[in-house]
Amino acid sequence: MAGLYIHIPFCVSRCIYCGFYSTTNHALKEGYVDALCHEIEMRKDYLKEDIRTIYIGGGTPSTLGGQHLQRIFSHINSDNAVEITMECNPDDITPEYASQLRGLPINRISMGVQTFDDKRLAFLRRRHKSANVKQAINALRHVGIRNISIDLIYGFPGETIEQWIKDIDEAVNMGVEHISAYSLMFEEGTPLYRMLEKGGMKEIDEELSLLMYETLIDRLAEAGYEHYEISNFAKPGFHSRHNSSYWTDIPYIGIGASAHSYDNTSRQWNVSDISTYITEINRENIPAEREILDIDTRYNDTVMLRLRTSEGININEIKNIFGSKYSCRCIKTAQRHIENGLLVLENGHLHLSRKGLFVSDMIMSDFMIV
Repeated sequence: MAGLYIHIPFCVSRCIYCGFYSTTNHALKEGYVDALCHEIEMRKDYLKEDIRTIYIGGGTPSTLGGQHLQRIFSHINSDNAVEITMECNPDDITPEYASQLRGLPINRISMGVQTFDDKRLAFLRRRHKSANVKQAINALRHVGIRNISIDLIYGFPGETIEQWIKDIDEAVNMGVEHISAYSLMFEEGTPLYRMLEKGGMKEIDEELSLLMYETLIDRLAEAGYEHYEISNFAKPGFHSRHNSSYWTDIPYIGIGASAHSYDNTSRQWNVSDISTYITEINRENIPAEREILDIDTRYNDTVMLRLRTSEGININEIKNIFGSKYSCRCIKTAQRHIENGLLVLENGHLHLSRKGLFVSDMIMSDFMIV
């Protein structure tokens, strides 16, 4: 089993919080799609396993027309894929566009909703309105797409707990199968970070942020969503299979500018520049850097990512992959957190307790070999 990620870096406008590689220059779109298709052909032997999940992310993949997507899928063997996700902006999903998506192998849509409040959407410089979300979901349901995920953001400057509850309830009422929720991040290099540096706004109070996260967990549990990863919630049977591959050491290949690949022993990442990417692919070169992972790095990655999930760390698996030295270290590190009620060890799996979720970064850092 393996995953395929395809990066579409085009956006109509840039959101103030986004740190992903993207551009508003659409003049390169045709050449970029050609290069994507060519890279897919060039790297067919990178993974030995069948592709089981495909994720088209960005940027804003829904800036591509149906003809672009058809060209990309014509170069992918998706016969054995069980989950094929595409990220979309709500206002891109018209009834016509939904029909085009349904004519492709895509069976899951992920939408960046972020909030149902139009003022907060305008603050983020999102181009959709709250009303577009329901219209988009209706259009997708009409063509038979039954697996829809939405992203939410909490912790806006000045946001109240009541406003956040309204967003959660609105998402639940939409009946979507999957919800991802993240605290607003002030990532260095983004317009939002520069606004913070200049004193134009303040980060939300930490206690209120924790209350918002706790409220999210409780209300989604009441609505029947399983909390299967720190920031991810799904109705039974609708966990994101592709994203789960990142957390469980499954290899994947990334196609496109800035896309990352992983084959269990090394990481590879393509250049974050569309023009350079297109030029080099046309020269039959993969414009990428590669890092060979030593055993300590692989252990660190495994522990950190597994602890993000409700399943947690399988101690026997750590022993089988890395040896007794590492499994013993893992148990030793965990001991005081178990005693403090932050970690739970049951059935050979070590996972965060409810209390531990709120200090997960601190716990994960204790496991790291430096």
